[in-house]
Amino acid sequence: MNIAPKKQNINLLLKPIVKENEIQEVSFQGRAKHKPSDLSSIEISAQQAKSITSVTGGIEDLIKTLPYVNSNTELSSQYMVRGGNYDENLIYINGIEIYRPFLIRNSQQEGMSIINPDMVANVNFSAGGFEARYEDKMSSVLDITYRLPRKLELSGEASLIGGRLTAGGTTQNGKLSALVSARYRNTNLLLNTMEGDTDFNPIYKDLQAYLNYKINPKWNLSFIGYISQNDYEMIPKSKVVDFGSLLQPLKLTVGFAGKEQDFYRSMMGTASINFKPNKKWNIGLDAFAYDNREKEYYTIASAYQLETFDPETGAPVTSYDVGGEINHARNDLRVRTVGAQLKTKLSPTVNDDVEVGVKWEREKLQDFTNQWQLVDSLGYSSPRKYVNPGELDASELKLKYQIAGRNHLEANRLSAYAQYSKKMYWGNNRVFVNAGIRLQHWDFNKQTLVSPRVQIAIKPDWQEDMLFKLSAGVYYQAPFYKEIRDLDGNFNSSIKAQRSYQVILANDYEFKMLDRPFKLTTELYYKYLTNLIPYYVDNVRTVYTGQNNAKGYSYGIDARLFGEFVPGVDSWISASYARSYENIDNKGYIPRPTDQRFRFSIFYQDYMPKFPSMRVNITGVFAMGLPNGAPIFQDPYLYTKTLPSYKRVDLGLTKVFIDQKDNKPKGKTFWTNFRELTLGVQVFNAFNIHNTVANQWISDVNTGYYYPVPVYLTGRFFNVKLEFKL
Repeated sequence: MNIAPKKQNINLLLKPIVKENEIQEVSFQGRAKHKPSDLSSIEISAQQAKSITSVTGGIEDLIKTLPYVNSNTELSSQYMVRGGNYDENLIYINGIEIYRPFLIRNSQQEGMSIINPDMVANVNFSAGGFEARYEDKMSSVLDITYRLPRKLELSGEASLIGGRLTAGGTTQNGKLSALVSARYRNTNLLLNTMEGDTDFNPIYKDLQAYLNYKINPKWNLSFIGYISQNDYEMIPKSKVVDFGSLLQPLKLTVGFAGKEQDFYRSMMGTASINFKPNKKWNIGLDAFAYDNREKEYYTIASAYQLETFDPETGAPVTSYDVGGEINHARNDLRVRTVGAQLKTKLSPTVNDDVEVGVKWEREKLQDFTNQWQLVDSLGYSSPRKYVNPGELDASELKLKYQIAGRNHLEANRLSAYAQYSKKMYWGNNRVFVNAGIRLQHWDFNKQTLVSPRVQIAIKPDWQEDMLFKLSAGVYYQAPFYKEIRDLDGNFNSSIKAQRSYQVILANDYEFKMLDRPFKLTTELYYKYLTNLIPYYVDNVRTVYTGQNNAKGYSYGIDARLFGEFVPGVDSWISASYARSYENIDNKGYIPRPTDQRFRFSIFYQDYMPKFPSMRVNITGVFAMGLPNGAPIFQDPYLYTKTLPSYKRVDLGLTKVFIDQKDNKPKGKTFWTNFRELTLGVQVFNAFNIHNTVANQWISDVNTGYYYPVPVYLTGRFFNVKLEFKL
């Protein structure tokens, strides 16, 4: 039986095949949980910054273990980067630039860092070549982000030199959160390890708060504020310093009368509103105000005797000089700044970012200076002209130096930036490019700054995990209070910004050694410096000449090996070689006061394998002496004296009683209320090396020779510290 096949009509609608364009996200892999967007930055763990054995108790002491950072004093949180001085570094907290006190002269006056480690979430640091969104300074950026608490918390610390208490919490719906912290510090016990008989009464205290309110998923309000106050009193009595060489041992005996009493108060408040209409747009508006009040009052008279001894018998042989000094200062400074900034960020794709920002600041300075020094040597004021023996010295009484000024300044500073970031593929290689430009105008000196900056990174498609980076740009040191004041104490309205042309080449190599991750970072840099303002370094204060009459250059190589030298904890070793030169009035190139040369540092963490609750951290530094030992206000070409090398080891031992890992309290007892409880012993300057922070210059009136008498830093000190967290 034949069955005829059935017919079926099928209507087909053919559509052209359209291939959708997929945007592939380019990412740079790294071990850091919070990868900094700035390619020149590295991230530092906030937990590591809290655990470091530190005199100042701040984040900056961990920064000082990086290869390109130098600071030859343990009492200050200030630092120098790649040949720059203490004033060339930017500090941000939640996107707002922070000012340090201006009149601090001695490192022991500073007290503690403005950055509170208990409140820190992220720490990013760049030693140069940073993006256009950062302000105009020549050396570095320390970018701090404060954290938001997720639940109710209370933590604190108590030690022999101070303590802190931090409280935080959030509402049940998570919209409102607050973090408040208070700190107190008195380093009297530590300062008593310095040579000499001196009564110290240094009191440092501050209060900081960070509030955040989420109106809805698109709108967010926040406020950050702080108030800090340093009261420093010093009453010197006597000092004996042995120095010189084995063949010519010298001894300086000094008696004092008078005292120094300083006062530093800083206040800052910032209100911010953030609007994020969608995933691509982010708009932020900040309004800020800053008020700084500083008083430096001292009148100290001293009488000294300089003598030498027989190196074998120790009997006195020659008295080189008998004289005295009177140091006097009545310095008052008031700095007030108000302003606002608008920042926008557009991310049209996951690989593209466009950022634009504008900022306005109104600055008001009131500066009253009266500072002088009288030096007497064998009954004659110095400096004086040479007089033949037997002739009458009819010269007038002369001061060694005098700075007197009454200055008022009211000025506006406008700045803006725009930058574009792009992540892409070049073949199978991943590439990141950031290019931007920054503008600034200050109506005090009528100068407009134009600062182009660029960053390029390439991650080759190699078996080795390597990243190559290039940063370049023009960076300015925008002048402010210190730069505009000349040696007579007057403001110079014709001062110009110092300028630095920078090129930085870097390589990151990540590898495994001993089955643990490591990262080797190597950087080469060169800076050409123009419009430089020469300066003297007086302990930790930078004193500018107030004239753009110098040029210079800096170069160097930095290396840092980072990784788990001990399983589970990070440590690193840093080494650098750096030089910095300047040419003043075309007299020839000489080392700058911050010429670093060779430096080696280590931050090492460990624990006992059988007793992991016993932990140790070691911080070690060796740095060649800086050439800032010349007398202040003297011709630097006449002095080539450098300070001795800086050598220091700090040791921290910690016993963990309670944590959220292996040491949780059992049962329901009083101790179950604690999330963390540790007891530690800190050994500052473990090998009791008396480092030199500056020189005191004593002259022989007969020959005119100046003897550099070292000013020593602190000796060994044991501190006990208790920390808890509820």
